[in-house]
Amino acid sequence: MTPDATPNTSSETSPTSVPQAWYRRIGPGLITACVVIGPGSIMTSSTIGANDGYAMLWVVAVSVAFMLTYMTLGARLGAVSNAAPGDLIRKKSGKGLAIAMGIGVFFISAAFQSGNNIGLAAAFEPFVESKQAVSALIVGFNLLAIGFLFIFRNLYQSLERLMTVLVGLMLVSFAINLFSLKPNLGELAGGFRPSLGTSGEVLPVLGLIGTTFVITAAFYQAYLVRQKGWRVADIQSGLIDARIGSAIMFLITLMLMSTAAAAFYGKQVELNNPVAVATALEATFGPSAKIIFCLGLFSAAYSSFLVNSMIGGFMASDGLGFGSDANCNGPKIMTTIALLTGMSVGVAVIAWDFDRTPTIIAAQAVTVIAAPLVAGVLLWLTSSREVMGDHVNGPVTVVFAGLGLLLLVAMAAKTAFVDIPKKISDYTSTPATAPSNGESAPD
Repeated sequence: MTPDATPNTSSETSPTSVPQAWYRRIGPGLITACVVIGPGSIMTSSTIGANDGYAMLWVVAVSVAFMLTYMTLGARLGAVSNAAPGDLIRKKSGKGLAIAMGIGVFFISAAFQSGNNIGLAAAFEPFVESKQAVSALIVGFNLLAIGFLFIFRNLYQSLERLMTVLVGLMLVSFAINLFSLKPNLGELAGGFRPSLGTSGEVLPVLGLIGTTFVITAAFYQAYLVRQKGWRVADIQSGLIDARIGSAIMFLITLMLMSTAAAAFYGKQVELNNPVAVATALEATFGPSAKIIFCLGLFSAAYSSFLVNSMIGGFMASDGLGFGSDANCNGPKIMTTIALLTGMSVGVAVIAWDFDRTPTIIAAQAVTVIAAPLVAGVLLWLTSSREVMGDHVNGPVTVVFAGLGLLLLVAMAAKTAFVDIPKKISDYTSTPATAPSNGESAPD
């Protein structure tokens, strides 16, 4: 049957549309925050804080503003439309675009999943010396994630509860370390005045934006909202949820960057990977700082680890026409493939010093095309009155989201003309070595 692109204008209320406390009206935004705060964002935030102090906090605020805009678009699309995003794209543009977007997102998620596995391993490396033991833990956590997909009857509800716990652990862990440092509040506030930091270069700014403005996660809001059961009557809840999720992203990133600024700025500290951050904190503030940081790192890595694979699996399944419902086998199978791909590369890196640079290069090459494409499609669908009805984007939203799209194009150009050539040059001009644990997904 041809999917119906007509917006859902039914006045019927969903189970979640009755008056509820604010904390019961969140979920999709919280899950999205989990995938954004991962090993990559921890390393980027810590490194920039150590190198530039508080000077780049304004970039975090700008990134979160764009992320909030696109999360809102995704939430409204999921609540208003009667059809899954893949079905809408097939109806309006043909199956080619739906397949291209689904496959592109899948390859990004699967390739960068290895970084999430390595980030997860980094949380245990300070306490487990054997590579074999760390590899076994990684395999175990992947099997646990696969079991999570197939065992729970209500996958979305179980995911929401798990992510709530992990977000709570992140907030508490990173807050304890920050408050123990007693950062200079005046300098922290001054970080929201736009500048290019000590380097004076634009490229680090784009790199920092890339770890927070994750467009695939914003688009995935449409799927999460549908899984939660929200409809038109729940749009206001969706807006509150997106704001709370964005606030969590902002707060955690601010804490990570401020911790590094207070602890390491102006000192000769080399932060090559998450283990180095934990070790540096231990050297300055004792063993408890390392333990607390690693607890937060584990929470960030495993939450990103699980949700990142689901983004790739669900969007690929939807794009290929295998279904998008959380109870369908198609999304679960594609998510499992993404998990196993990341696990295989991650274990090879940890156990046998396998060089995953070609994998990173391939993933970045796909990102150059897929990220602007995903943003463009989301903006296009939510600007269509046929799809959104009275909830179509207004002029202000279109302009601001358009600026976000241009920013993604700029980041894609940076990846294509700076990041990829540098990695290829380094890879071909130096002997193959194990990559640092700091290389991970752009989350």
